[in-house]
Amino acid sequence: MTTATDYINPLIVQRADPFIYKHTDGYYYFTASVPAYNLIEIRRAKTLAGLAHAAPRTIWRKHDSGPMSQLIWAPEIHYIDGKWFIYFAAAETTAFDKNGMFQHRMFCIECDNADPMRSEDDWIEHGQVKTPMDSFSLDATCFEANDKLYYVWAQKDPDIKGNSNIYIAEMANPWTLKTKPVMLTKPEFDWETKIFWVNEGPAVIHRNGRYFLTYSASATDENYCMGMLSVDENADLLDASQWHKAEKPVFQSDLDHDQFGPGHNSFTVAEDGQTDILVYHCRDYTEIKGDPLYDPNRHTKVQSFTWNDDGTPNFGKPVPYNYD
Repeated sequence: MTTATDYINPLIVQRADPFIYKHTDGYYYFTASVPAYNLIEIRRAKTLAGLAHAAPRTIWRKHDSGPMSQLIWAPEIHYIDGKWFIYFAAAETTAFDKNGMFQHRMFCIECDNADPMRSEDDWIEHGQVKTPMDSFSLDATCFEANDKLYYVWAQKDPDIKGNSNIYIAEMANPWTLKTKPVMLTKPEFDWETKIFWVNEGPAVIHRNGRYFLTYSASATDENYCMGMLSVDENADLLDASQWHKAEKPVFQSDLDHDQFGPGHNSFTVAEDGQTDILVYHCRDYTEIKGDPLYDPNRHTKVQSFTWNDDGTPNFGKPVPYNYD
C-alpha cells in the first residue's frame, strides 16, 4: 500500500483544479486549468508519477468570441457509456455581471474515439449544460449511482448571499439535466465565508456504504479549504435532508509546512488498484500580487489517504513539497 509521501510533490506545476481519472486501459488521464485559461489539454501515463513528464495534448481551444471564448476553467474528463466527456466552465467576457460575478456557464464536449488524445477533430461540442437559473455556474462533475447518472456543480443563486452553492440533479444524458436541481450546501460556517462566501469544486467518492462529496470553500488564497457532505448509498440522493454536512473543514492549509489553500480536489486510485488518492492544488506562499485567481502557482499535488473507523475519509494534512 502506498503512503502519502510516496509521490513527488508538486506532481505537476502550475496546474490548478486538477482532475485525474484511471481508465480501464491502464492509463491515468489528467486535465486541469492551464494558466492562460485558453484551452483544454489532456496528458496520460501508466503511473501517477509519469504524468509529471507526459506530453500534454491540446484537444480543444477557446472560441474567438461568444460564450466559450474567455476564462476556460476546471475541465474534468469522464468516461460514460463508452464515450469520453469533458465538462468545463467558460465565459463570454472577463467583465463582471451586475452582481459583481464572473459570467461563467457550464459546457460539455464529447469524443467517441477510444483514444481521446488522438485529435482535436474527434471532439464535438454539446454546448451549454443548462440549469433553470441562468447565473454564474461552474465546476461540474458527475457520478453514477444505482444505474442513474448524477450531475453536481456550483452555481450562484441571486437570492442567496455569496458566490456559489452546490447543487445536484439527475441527468437525462451527459449534457442534459433530467430533474430539478437540489441545493445540497451553501456557505454558512466561518471557514466557508472568509473574504468570499463560496462552496465550489465538488468531487464524489463512494466507499463504506456512503457517498462522500467534498467541496472547496472561501477565497482562493490561504483560506481555501475543503468541506464534506455524506449520504447513505441507499438514500434518495436528490433529498437534501439525507445529506449530512461536516461542521469543520476536512482538509486545510498547513502553515507549519507552507502549504496554503489546498482544494478543488478530485479522487483516483494508486497503481496498486486499492489505495485511494486525493488530487488537489496548493500554493507554497501567501504573498500573492493582485487577484489570487491570476497567480499561476497553484500546483497539482497527490497523496494517499486512509479511512477512519467510522467509515469516513481521513485526508490528513497537505504533504510538504518534496522535489529537489
